[in-house]
Amino acid sequence: MADDPPVPLPAELRYTAADPYAVCLSLGAHSAVPVDWVFARSLLADGVRRPTGSGDVVVIPGPRCHPDTVRVLLRTRNGAAVLDVATRDVSAFLHRADALVPPGTEQRHIDLDHVVERLTAGIE
Repeated sequence: MADDPPVPLPAELRYTAADPYAVCLSLGAHSAVPVDWVFARSLLADGVRRPTGSGDVVVIPGPRCHPDTVRVLLRTRNGAAVLDVATRDVSAFLHRADALVPPGTEQRHIDLDHVVERLTAGIE
């Protein structure tokens, strides 16, 4: 409910050059069955500065009451979750991801032969 107090939730942001356009937000990261949300790295980066997204994932700068946070809204048919993440943590994560694969160079890190092979084999 909207009036319920916040609940701490273990979460982890991950990035790999093997999927250079995406980041993974793993909720319950230390539990037996974490829930992973995969979305565009650019959505996270843009959301630090301005509201971004219109689908299942929306990222916005933190509200006035929490200006040092980035708010991530995750939506499904069954409900929604609002996560506030420290802006410094998101910025540090993006800095590491950008060092690994600079924005604008993602296409150099995609193995198109492998992608085509998976698509033609019916593997997602």
